Amino acid sequence: MEKAAVMQQVDKGLMLPLMEAFYTIQGEGFHKGTAAYFIRVGGCDVGCHWCDVKESWNADLHPPTPVDKIITDAAAASDTIVVTGGEPLMWDMDPLTAGLKSRGMKIHIETSGAYPLTGTWDWICLSPKKNKAPVGDIHQRAHELKVIVYNRHDLKFAEEHAAQAGPDCLLYLQPEWSVRDKVTPLIVDYVMQHPKWRVSLQTHKYLNIP
Repeated sequence: MEKAAVMQQVDKGLMLPLMEAFYTIQGEGFHKGTAAYFIRVGGCDVGCHWCDVKESWNADLHPPTPVDKIITDAAAASDTIVVTGGEPLMWDMDPLTAGLKSRGMKIHIETSGAYPLTGTWDWICLSPKKNKAPVGDIHQRAHELKVIVYNRHDLKFAEEHAAQAGPDCLLYLQPEWSVRDKVTPLIVDYVMQHPKWRVSLQTHKYLNIP
């Protein structure tokens, strides 16, 4: 397929810059400890300095892959799918989620919310970032708000976003991995003082799995 034709397919969400896909254990947030198939889509311009998958940022490094193939591979692995990135909402998620739904799958997304929400989701994890604010009504649609804590100011940032979330949205504070020893005690104290929040840990890193 010629490059122009490929890009048309990408623009329509019929192909996606797939970085990797793998079956593992969800390590974070509400669904931690459960098996899921992860689809990591390339492309992100949010630019968090502490991001642990910076190789996902440049979508050009990841081959445009037909969503039909992505769906077929996912269906062979699990009935629970997590779409992550990068920032997956840079791309139209409607074709991917429609195909997954047609197979009866439960579909989760992990997003900064920096782009309009597309796709049909069973679980939306919103993880807002300071560099590029969420858009639209995603705070109200999110099932889970997960704020990464790098320093004390991030607790104020977390409260600002919690104030925009729906009444049933679960609230998580997660230590940024590189400073976990420093900020975890801070988070523990904060959650004890503000019990509407929960602690999220990157348990997959402790387990040494993807």
